[in-house]
Amino acid sequence: MRGIADALNRWLRRVPVWPWYVIGFAPAALWLRAGLLNALGPDPARALEQNLGLTALQLLIAALAVTPLRELTGVSFLRFRRMIGLMAFYYLLLHLAAWVVFDRGMDLAAALTDIVKRPYIVVGMTALVLLLPVALTSTDRAIRSLGGARWRALHRLVYPATALGAVHFVWLVKAWPPEPLVYAGIVAALLLYRLLPRRGRVRTLARPA
Repeated sequence: MRGIADALNRWLRRVPVWPWYVIGFAPAALWLRAGLLNALGPDPARALEQNLGLTALQLLIAALAVTPLRELTGVSFLRFRRMIGLMAFYYLLLHLAAWVVFDRGMDLAAALTDIVKRPYIVVGMTALVLLLPVALTSTDRAIRSLGGARWRALHRLVYPATALGAVHFVWLVKAWPPEPLVYAGIVAALLLYRLLPRRGRVRTLARPA
């Protein structure tokens, strides 16, 4: 297992990060095109919103999974975690924009009324607000300016933001189908993993990347 993980880590170190910012927006562009062509079903606005929001949650989960994956298997995606987290934030912004533009028809007063009246929207907006300082400080300059300890403490806002994102998804669906509950379970497992004392975690099977 160690040899496989080491070989994969060597390959990952040669993979550039920046193209994934471009590739990451491809699904959003395809969904927008499909929506404009009326190819997203009977309610294209809602389908676009849900696809963007679900992708944001999936990316947040992927970012949270980087550390457990490295500790449990030795495979390190640390070089890509910042990109994954930023893409999650960008998809959240697109999710919000799609709701305001297509669902609320650019009526900001109606959007604000909905935010106040609908608890699941409040939960989603809270997650977005928590991620805002994380996104704004996701630079090497911010790390130097804040210092490693303060920067890490600030970026722990990702944990409650992801939990709120999962709650928002479960609350939004309302009918209790299995999919949002599965996502909520994965988020809970990843957060509980971080509560384990480091001695209780499985040691890394490969040398750190």
